[in-house]
Amino acid sequence: MSRPPTRPAAKKPSAQQPATEKANQAKGQVHPRNRHQGRYDFPALILASPELAAFVVINPYGKESIDFANPEAVKVFNRALLKQFYGIKHWDIPADYLCPPIPGRADYVHYLADLLAKSNAGQIPRGSKIKALDIGVGANCIYPLLGHCEYQWQFVGSDIASSAIDSARAIIEANPGLGTAIELRQQADSSHIFDGLIASDDRFDITLCNPPFHASAEEATSGSKRKWRNLGKVDPKRKLPVLNFGGQAAELWCKGGEAAFVTRLINESVNHGQQVLWFSTLISKAGNLGGVYSALNRIGAKQVRTVEMAQGQKQSRFVAWSFLTKEAQDHWVKSRWQ
Repeated sequence: MSRPPTRPAAKKPSAQQPATEKANQAKGQVHPRNRHQGRYDFPALILASPELAAFVVINPYGKESIDFANPEAVKVFNRALLKQFYGIKHWDIPADYLCPPIPGRADYVHYLADLLAKSNAGQIPRGSKIKALDIGVGANCIYPLLGHCEYQWQFVGSDIASSAIDSARAIIEANPGLGTAIELRQQADSSHIFDGLIASDDRFDITLCNPPFHASAEEATSGSKRKWRNLGKVDPKRKLPVLNFGGQAAELWCKGGEAAFVTRLINESVNHGQQVLWFSTLISKAGNLGGVYSALNRIGAKQVRTVEMAQGQKQSRFVAWSFLTKEAQDHWVKSRWQ
């Protein structure tokens, strides 16, 4: 009697090709804890932020929306969302700075909370004992705002641009209670990311980063035009913004693009591997993952995780890594969180 073929033993994931964690919710939906589920309640938003009324339009499906080709409309819409859902009463950014899509930014924060929970017996660590480092806080200060409002984490926000730091500081100072929760640091050397920023006595439970993903200004402009074409917003009679949602050069592109920036991020992270529980960065281009895994394998990351996310048709992901062994992580949690 013939025997069925024996299945080969499953290979353990390595840093070169780690296991990928898929979002548990239905395809295209945001994280279950994300406050931005379903369609926006524009009457409620307008009630809290009357200035939004001037920017509300009816889309081709007969639903209330805003004109996402209008940077001022996007900014006022974000201000209304932050006020209604997160209690941020005062928020503004200078002209031509990146105006972030808040639901997607919130997803990153919630999945990072899930990542920390896996180091804490499934319980999300909350409160001021958790300290996060935001690389590239930007003028909008969005990740510290969301992370503190949702989980009461402490944040350090860094940026190379003094104008971005000034704008983020204005937001913090305009909202009581944020001054003790969010610290800002300017990276004085644009050739470095972590080096010169993380002090010897710093300890961070998580770092996060939304890296510039274009390799040049021309590529950034071309990518924005392609997005407008895909959205069917090209009208020869209408002048559209060069870059949707705005954005300064350092926010949108750098030499070598996303792959080069993340490689620098990874290479510097090893210098601070005992001061950080989990490093992380968004990866917009799936084609860059192979190089990311190779870099993490080369520098000896102990654990690597990739988390896939989705908001509607938009697919995104982040990669997280740690230089601490499981035993060292357990000691970190017991000594700092418990």
